[in-house]
Amino acid sequence: MSFLTPLALLGLLLAIPVILLYMLRLRRREVMISSTFLWQQILRDSEANTPWQQLRRNLLLLLQLLILLLMALALARPFITVPAVSAGQIELLLDASASMNATDMPDGESRFEAARQQALSIIDTMSASDRMTIIRVTDVPEVLVTSTGDQNVLRNAINNAQPSRAEADWVAAFTLAAADAINREDFSLVVISDGGLGDAAGLPGVPGEVRYIPIGQSDSNQAITALATRALPGQPPQLFAQLTNYGQQDAEVIFDLRVDGELFSAERYTIPAGGSLPIVSQALPENFSVVQAGLTLPGDATVADFLSDDNTAWAVSSGAGSRRALLMSEGNLFIEQVLRSLPGIEAFRGDINRPLPTDPYDVYILDEWLPADGVLPDGDLLIIAPPASTTLFNVGAASEQTQNLTVAPNDPRTTFLDFGDVSILRFNQLSGVDWADVLVNSDGGPLVLAGETDGRQVAILTFDVHDSDLPLQITWPILMSNLLEWFTPRAAFSAPEGLRIGQSLAIRPPFEATTVRVTDLAGTIRDLVVDRETLSYADTELPGIYQVAILNGEQLIQSAPFAVNLFSPIESQIAPQPSISLSGNVIAPTVRDEVGQQEFWPWVALLALIVLMIEWVVYQRRMQVPTVFRPSLRRRPASG
Repeated sequence: MSFLTPLALLGLLLAIPVILLYMLRLRRREVMISSTFLWQQILRDSEANTPWQQLRRNLLLLLQLLILLLMALALARPFITVPAVSAGQIELLLDASASMNATDMPDGESRFEAARQQALSIIDTMSASDRMTIIRVTDVPEVLVTSTGDQNVLRNAINNAQPSRAEADWVAAFTLAAADAINREDFSLVVISDGGLGDAAGLPGVPGEVRYIPIGQSDSNQAITALATRALPGQPPQLFAQLTNYGQQDAEVIFDLRVDGELFSAERYTIPAGGSLPIVSQALPENFSVVQAGLTLPGDATVADFLSDDNTAWAVSSGAGSRRALLMSEGNLFIEQVLRSLPGIEAFRGDINRPLPTDPYDVYILDEWLPADGVLPDGDLLIIAPPASTTLFNVGAASEQTQNLTVAPNDPRTTFLDFGDVSILRFNQLSGVDWADVLVNSDGGPLVLAGETDGRQVAILTFDVHDSDLPLQITWPILMSNLLEWFTPRAAFSAPEGLRIGQSLAIRPPFEATTVRVTDLAGTIRDLVVDRETLSYADTELPGIYQVAILNGEQLIQSAPFAVNLFSPIESQIAPQPSISLSGNVIAPTVRDEVGQQEFWPWVALLALIVLMIEWVVYQRRMQVPTVFRPSLRRRPASG
């Protein structure tokens, strides 16, 4: 046994004044007595009050000296030499990813709690010259403590650390740890994890010696790995889900759906071992907003599900936050391609041989086609090369006077629009369009018009795009984007498939917006000030439904939900890895081949406290005055 602070043993010198106090004259307690019979103690009192009396056996003195000895030993910090995992400058990487929430450890303990105990064990064996940096590894690695040998600080950091529900970014974690390896020869990495390193396995090189402490015991886990909704024209909304069994036995599960908070269905399924089961729901309610899916084990389940974070998933309606456009055309690849390329546009193609679908759309694009009955759909219209007259306009003769193309200035619908290099073969002249503004004009008449009439917005291209080189120019997607933006202001964001935990959401607020308010599943509200064109919201640490509201002052402009889910095969695949691959090397579980120091002063201090309590009890008993028993005198009853 050795001591880290041996000078603290000088505290044993305090035993000298303690002993001297017992040798000096003592002051006796004053006690009321009932008889002078006790005066015979006067002689003994005189001897006791004599200073520098000879020490006699005294339990209190022995206990006080023992307390002093134990306190001095505790302050000297005794330790013994024990095997240790690492020494020198230690970079401890503590896995705090979603898989560490698995409860496959003894007594239902989580993997993260087991990892915490391993980390505390390493701290307990640190020598006086060792230093440790603790990095909590999650989607954004976090440095908890930077290069310190203070074990109390290190223990507090470990005890206060919490697991996340995100996928760990091990590449960033190793890069962050390697920053401390510069100009150090005693640098070492200690990885406490269940082994799911992902892309970090291909790192070109990690400095120092890497040691691996595996955590986990089982691979049994069932998860929802995909959830999405879609709606086809003329059909009810559909939901697609995928259930995955990462264990080695077939698993019986109950899959339930809740639509806008109400239970919609609950079915029992069998997921094959190591396989996936796709599920398609054909009859979701119309105009729903949010779907929540859940996965539970039946009461008679024979397999376990050790990770619950991937048993719940959310999806929003495929139309939420996007604009629905219906294209009626014999076939125009130019229009179809530009609709697919524009963000926030959900395009559908109708059959021109059938009546218009009854489902509502934000905008109807009629390409060289009009309804047979001449009744235009009740909505915003983009009409390209109209083949006949309607109640909105009259179609005249064709014209080839397409020279001197001019674009209306200072109009948001013509922003960045340049027709200088566009060639158009012919167009149809229109009349009866006093309600429309001319956006692009030529010598023969308007080529592009737009305006409002009968409570709806209508734009007209008077020429067939195949009769021009417009689709080959950058002007084409700009024109379509401007017109669709004018029809229906673009959504502030586009996340139809949702986000994964830890991903950021790009928000593009409209020009008049002043605040973007995001509310998460827990009800926490965060306001983003609109100070640039694109904002980023990154506080997606919790799975669930988030609500985005776009405000102009206190006036709501638009709002829409988006979903955040785990959906990470790396985290749901909870099978613990017996070894890890890093920088081309296979790293087996570490052994304690370093020399460390195990301190046990807390136990010595605890023993000193126990002895102190015993000493207090002994002292209190000695201070008590003995009670003299006096039998009571009773009067005998008079005899008869």
